[in-house]
Amino acid sequence: MRNGAKAALVGGVFAVMVGGAGYGAYHLVDGVTGGTSASDPAPKRTGPPTADEVGSVTKAFFTAWEKGDAVIAAGATNNSDAAELALTGYRDDAHITAVHVTPGTARGATVPYTVKATVAYKGAKKTLSYASELRVVRGLTSGKALVDWAPTVLHPDLKKGDTLVTGTSAAPDIQAVDRDGAVLTKEKFPSLGPVLDQLRQKYGEQAGGTPGVELSVRHESEEVADTSLLTLAKGKPGKLRTTLSASAQAAAERAVKQYGESSVVAVKPSTGEVLAVANHREDAFNAAFEGQLAPGSTMKIITAAMLIDNGVTSAAGPAPCPDTAVWESQTFHNLTGMAANDNATLANSFQRSCNTAFVKLIDEKPLTDESLTREAEDRFGLGQDNWATGIASFDGKVPASAGPDRAANAIGQGQVQMSPLNMASVTATAMTGTFRQPYLVAKSLDDRTFASADGLRAGTVAQLRQMMRATATAGTGAPAMSGLGGDIGAKTGSAEVDGQTKSNSWFTGYRGDMAAAAMTQEGGHGGDAAGPIVAAVLRTSG
Repeated sequence: MRNGAKAALVGGVFAVMVGGAGYGAYHLVDGVTGGTSASDPAPKRTGPPTADEVGSVTKAFFTAWEKGDAVIAAGATNNSDAAELALTGYRDDAHITAVHVTPGTARGATVPYTVKATVAYKGAKKTLSYASELRVVRGLTSGKALVDWAPTVLHPDLKKGDTLVTGTSAAPDIQAVDRDGAVLTKEKFPSLGPVLDQLRQKYGEQAGGTPGVELSVRHESEEVADTSLLTLAKGKPGKLRTTLSASAQAAAERAVKQYGESSVVAVKPSTGEVLAVANHREDAFNAAFEGQLAPGSTMKIITAAMLIDNGVTSAAGPAPCPDTAVWESQTFHNLTGMAANDNATLANSFQRSCNTAFVKLIDEKPLTDESLTREAEDRFGLGQDNWATGIASFDGKVPASAGPDRAANAIGQGQVQMSPLNMASVTATAMTGTFRQPYLVAKSLDDRTFASADGLRAGTVAQLRQMMRATATAGTGAPAMSGLGGDIGAKTGSAEVDGQTKSNSWFTGYRGDMAAAAMTQEGGHGGDAAGPIVAAVLRTSG
């Protein structure tokens, strides 16, 4: 399907015409800037385009686009070569014709509009409708008012490197169902869209479906599944059972909508099954599974396990909490307002999330630069690039670090990176003692091998549960976990990121046979944003 390529410039981006296997496409690759050059005896105008100019150039552009005259339409843009090829591809390769554009009310130089067109391919035909907007700018060389060309002028879902394809779908459709047989759709669970696309791409054939005819966005990375825009002729979807819980998923979707740039994952600790995965983001990135960010103080679960397993201290043992701690010439602080406690135990410092207590303890024998890495990999199953969840996922990263990063890693900063999936798994391991690699579909579908790890000693598990329970009932996690009954535990985290005015909010917790973790970028303290998300999902645990 990717043979027979022709090169072209499309919308300020390099394009590759793709043909073969029944597809018509144009491929958006790299950007260039410029404008049409024409000899104009009139003085070159300057300043923002006037309302009359905006109206005139958009009318000319829309009229030519509707007529299928790519040359005239492209001449009204600031990148005529790229625009001409894009518009030609839109008509001839993506098989979109009978275009009717209805402009809305301009907002200065920005003009919204709706498009209604027909997509036809080998006897299959469907109406396509969508809304987008364009911006009018003044040409740098000509001084003329011109449409500022971008892939989104043609369709709002087109981004750099994307391809519009119309033809037989790359993979048969699936009917994804949850663990109890409830049907999971993008319409009912919008943030599952990218997950369902990946499952379709990977397991469509195994599920036994037959492909249909679709208009889709094919993304530049082959690891990102096609995004279907319009089904011209339905195929036969194959039934694919997932580990998800429709009730947990619904709660997760509602919870992340309350906070921008948020992600959450819930797993079943006794099996490793993923019960919910939800994202609230401007893009389609599955940050819940693939995010790579410092997890803040949620990392102290692993660090506490390392301290206990290496005999440095215990839950009831000493872990003094001074105002500051210095490691390799770097000074570490606690959250503003935290009182020092020279007589604190590890449980108390964990419950209050005292950074300095953990920084001071990493210098104790027999700990080395490798100790935290060994704990994360050997006992929690992290950082070995071998998780086989069923879709793309990140396995966590806890590199051996010297200097200040050794201390920073211990409190979830430095070079440590995690996703909500990773931290949900960490909590599941902490509460059961056994690492069970999270998964979304049964491994029997493709005979993949699950990752394994040694897990934790019973004594370590008992102490971690004790500390997490205290955090959930009387520590930093108590406000978010308030009202949750049964066997509960939690750990808060906030991770500072260069260039951000607020820290990222992290929270992980468990209730019954469910562990969940959430992250909200620039959400502040762990209990401020991520905490309520996790608590909302845990409420669905029986």
